[in-house]
Amino acid sequence: MTQPHEQRSPARTSQPSNLRSRYVDAAAMAWHPTDFPGIDMKILYADADSGMSTILFRMAPGSVVPLHEHTALEQTYILSGRLVDDEGEVGPGGFVWRPGGNIHIARAPEGATFLSVFMKPNRFFGGAKFFTD
Repeated sequence: MTQPHEQRSPARTSQPSNLRSRYVDAAAMAWHPTDFPGIDMKILYADADSGMSTILFRMAPGSVVPLHEHTALEQTYILSGRLVDDEGEVGPGGFVWRPGGNIHIARAPEGATFLSVFMKPNRFFGGAKFFTD
């Protein structure tokens, strides 16, 4: 018998394929280098139409994400290490979000691993291309 606080899921095949959950084994995925030295990523989710993405990043000690603008909301949760910019810093278990229009340079003095969610791709002032191009 189902307890009051339990909910049963419909059978896996009862939902259309476009509505089913997508399970991603991030631990088994390979890290891929970005165009920025010392920064690797795992793209966990990307929607080419909207530009929305969820990306796991790994920054080597001393690596830098060059000057860029967040064109829409960006959210980042730090798993290890810390990120530093001119507005502050965030460390393990910390969360930072930036509104669209925020411009900054991000540094990882000791290295960092973090999960970021982007509503739209960033714009890099040095002409750098990132995961969206």
